[in-house]
Amino acid sequence: MTDSPAPAPYRVLARKYRPTDFAGLIGQEAMVRTLSNAIRGGRLAHAFVLTGVRGVGKTTTARIIARALNCIGPDGKGGPTIEPCGVCEHCRAIAEDRHVDILEMDAASRTGIDDIRELTNQVRYRPTSARYKVFILDEVHMLSEKAWNALLKTLEEPPEHMKFVFCTTEIRKVPVTVLSRCQRFDLRRVEMDVLSRHFAAIAAKEEAEIEPGALAMIARAADGSVRDGLSLLDQAISHGGRQVSEAQVRDMLGLADRARVFDLLDAVFKGEIAPALDLIDQQYAAGADPVVVIQDMLELVHWLTRLKVSPAAADTAGVSETERVRGAEMATKLSLAALTRAWQMLLKGLAETRSAPSPIQAAEMAVVRLAFAAELPSPAELVEQLRSGAVALPAPRGPSGGGGGGAPSGGGRVEAIGSHAPAPSGSGGGGAVALRAEPVPLEPPVALPPMPTSFADMVALFSERREGVLAVSLRSQVNPVSFAPGRIEWRQQSKAPSDLAPKVARLLSEWTGRRWTVALNATDPAEPTLAEQEAGAELRRRQDAANHPLVKAVMTAFPGAAIEAVRDLDTAPSPEPAPDEGEGDAGPDIELFPGEEDL
Repeated sequence: MTDSPAPAPYRVLARKYRPTDFAGLIGQEAMVRTLSNAIRGGRLAHAFVLTGVRGVGKTTTARIIARALNCIGPDGKGGPTIEPCGVCEHCRAIAEDRHVDILEMDAASRTGIDDIRELTNQVRYRPTSARYKVFILDEVHMLSEKAWNALLKTLEEPPEHMKFVFCTTEIRKVPVTVLSRCQRFDLRRVEMDVLSRHFAAIAAKEEAEIEPGALAMIARAADGSVRDGLSLLDQAISHGGRQVSEAQVRDMLGLADRARVFDLLDAVFKGEIAPALDLIDQQYAAGADPVVVIQDMLELVHWLTRLKVSPAAADTAGVSETERVRGAEMATKLSLAALTRAWQMLLKGLAETRSAPSPIQAAEMAVVRLAFAAELPSPAELVEQLRSGAVALPAPRGPSGGGGGGAPSGGGRVEAIGSHAPAPSGSGGGGAVALRAEPVPLEPPVALPPMPTSFADMVALFSERREGVLAVSLRSQVNPVSFAPGRIEWRQQSKAPSDLAPKVARLLSEWTGRRWTVALNATDPAEPTLAEQEAGAELRRRQDAANHPLVKAVMTAFPGAAIEAVRDLDTAPSPEPAPDEGEGDAGPDIELFPGEEDL
């Protein structure tokens, strides 16, 4: 009796269908074209760095590069090629991870300088049997700073038989000095329709029947990662027993029905809270994760926004019929302001749902808030209502609508009129309450100060506004060059604050409601400062007073007297005249040194 051969061990789809040449890579046409041309032309870099999200093929590409550089063909006489034969000893050894000249190291677990020193010690030795010795370092961003420094010199001047391939998901953590010595390739996320076609071909090879909607769900959940998508496909085939339906994949992923997400979002935008809560409860009972429900709503709001700004997006390949037809219908009814508001509120609701002790309760509260916000007017409508002098109140909803409550958010007076008449049958009981809004006149706008017409008026405005420090600086440390309403030029002395000009411009713009520009001018002629002008004017007034005949007579009669102050009679306060005093000629009121009037 002979023993039956043992069945071959099962290999997961991600390993079973790993590409072995450039033709098998999907979604990376730009990188494949560049590497193919470099191999054909013999322009091979000594170091490559491959970056991208998880599962897009960085390590797979590194191994394909190693095979392409070392393939010798079926006859053993070939050179570097973009189409490795897969049958020569080097291709088979690399595919089976047993080639002695192809060293692959996980930098996430071997991050120290000793690990890199061990690697660089092997650089001096030529390959044992291959054409090139290839070092593949995965997750290379995990290396320490000392490890990078130890590798830097080898990267700068490597031997001709040495090639480096670095793989990383965090390209920003790789030192710039290393990136400048490598040829960089950014592996893109694989598009959803490309993933769907790829998974469909693999499902056919595995003799599994999968509905197109199920493939689209798997491709969407993969988020551009081929490896993640193949893992989900493997799980779906096991879950469905090679007969995979859309409902089975939805249950497996914990997703909400796409049509029900449309129903939920439609109810929310209509302000119908009770039906919206019923829908989210039904999805939760069916196994949908509340976090995923909010994420689906976010994704749908984004899709509706795209349709709103670009209706041609509905014709994109891979868009389902529900998203195309129903999405276009909803996008025409919603405003862009409502969609952007919903996006912001759902983002906050998603964060709360992820961190809340009960995710379903947090998701329901997010839906309630969003439904109430659907009742609010847009900013443009609110401004128009404010201009008209009244804010319109939303029509009250019954209990089935669920979203009619709340106080008005405007400048209207609300009067509640109670009615004790019995409620009609089926209305839920209780008295009917009518809301009547009476417009209230808006407050008059705040009066702006008069526009200063001169530099002195501008300084006086700063004094009136209690900006004493700035007023003193403008009066004594600034030489005016030119002044016009809206633009000032001056020459600034060294003692003046360095930020005087921008502060003056900002405050003048706030006070006058007009934009002001303050420029420093050190070339054109400038006037004296206001303090110097006032001092010069005072000196001239004293000189004019000293030349007055009466003052000369007083100064002659009283030697040693001095002019203390000069004031105009029409503005200076003066004591009541004595009964026997007549009215003198109008002229300056002159005060001599203190005590002189008693003589």
